[in-house]
Amino acid sequence: MLRLQPLTLLLLLFLSLPVLANRFANVEINATPLADNLYMLTGSGGNMAALVSDNEVILVDAQYAELADKINAKLAELSAGKALGTLINTHMHGDHVNGNSALMPKRIIAHANVLKRLTADKAFPRNGLPTETFTSQLRLNLNGQKLRLEYLPPSHTDGDIIVWFEDKNVVHMGDMLFEGRFPFIDLNNGGSVRGYIANVAYVIANIDDETRVIPGHGELTDKAGLQRFYQMMVKTLAQVELMQAKGLSNEQIVETGLGEEWQQWHWNFITEQRWINTLLQAEPLTR
Repeated sequence: MLRLQPLTLLLLLFLSLPVLANRFANVEINATPLADNLYMLTGSGGNMAALVSDNEVILVDAQYAELADKINAKLAELSAGKALGTLINTHMHGDHVNGNSALMPKRIIAHANVLKRLTADKAFPRNGLPTETFTSQLRLNLNGQKLRLEYLPPSHTDGDIIVWFEDKNVVHMGDMLFEGRFPFIDLNNGGSVRGYIANVAYVIANIDDETRVIPGHGELTDKAGLQRFYQMMVKTLAQVELMQAKGLSNEQIVETGLGEEWQQWHWNFITEQRWINTLLQAEPLTR
């Protein structure tokens, strides 16, 4: 029986290849108009935004390489065949950057920490690395289309930016917003619980009730939706801190849970248990 194990493993791998190959077969790239020449695009992975200027398309985030043909087809449809000129990465995670090389933009812009982390990943295609970086803010005026790229202090990762479409009252949050669900805070790549909460508060203070807010994941939302997300984080962190103050162990806090109020925020990737474990790693408050 033991001699058959390698054959069994090879058979299982062979049978899994069609599943891997067809992972994106049924994915459609859909566009939601937000303003003149500005669209939110959904598919598989992080939400994208496409802005059509007079002579090129500007795209925020790239999803997966396997979707590049579908993404390019949708961009051509929206822009009457204009080429993808500028690609902006909101951060370094694969569902936002793996399509970089396959989309073949003229330039790729990201925060300096994104270039640093992707360069360290030997498996990441070199022709998909950011070609232009910045450390604080970068303003773009692309044939009259104005964007402001703003770096936020460590929160989801240490390389997150938000993209302000200044003339259109739209902001792309990247993974600084998981609409209607517990967020992923990547502590292994420079993330910060309190930093994440503070950055969301900063965005809320700088938008109005009419602002369209594109999340990294989830449905298009607005200021009220961002405020609900912020309140969820503040209140669940306070619950965890209260249980810590009462002397409960981490295991007891996880077992106690957050209560029925927050059950709808639970999802397959960031479950209630994983969110609690993230909150348990929040930095101590400085007095």
